[in-house]
Amino acid sequence: MSGRRIPEGRRDFFKEPLGTDLDETELKQHNAAKMITVGDVVSLTVRRNGMTPLLSIYDGYTERHEMTGFATYVESHGLEEKVIVNPAGTVTCELEDAIRNAITGETGIIRVEGEEDLAVMPCILNAPDGYDIIYGWPGKGMMCVTTDEHIRKRVKELWNMMEDFE
Repeated sequence: MSGRRIPEGRRDFFKEPLGTDLDETELKQHNAAKMITVGDVVSLTVRRNGMTPLLSIYDGYTERHEMTGFATYVESHGLEEKVIVNPAGTVTCELEDAIRNAITGETGIIRVEGEEDLAVMPCILNAPDGYDIIYGWPGKGMMCVTTDEHIRKRVKELWNMMEDFE
């Protein structure tokens, strides 16, 4: 497995949220066909609001506690998912490829064994302009970042701070 990881001395650069706060009441203002959710609670919240995003990425945990609400939803609705291994603090090539493939029409749910927190980055880098990436921010709630060249440039700067790993 290979990919990118955050070097120890650069973790603080990755602690700033991208985008803006999003209240659950604002979800209906967004187009589900151009929506990607990252995180268990966010993915479940969007589905419970009657919306099916293009892609949902989750790991079965919320703030380090097992949270099976979305996993139960996926299972009880018989939804197909792709399972990817992705260790904490990394974006594996396998995860990046799965995100790219999902955006172009493959499986719309990715379950990460490990951690999905950094999946927001390849979502932003690979989604066309005008897509909403909605993700959970511990202690704050939901955040929304809309893809455009400006946010892609910011994420590429962060991406370039990461190091390759084998």
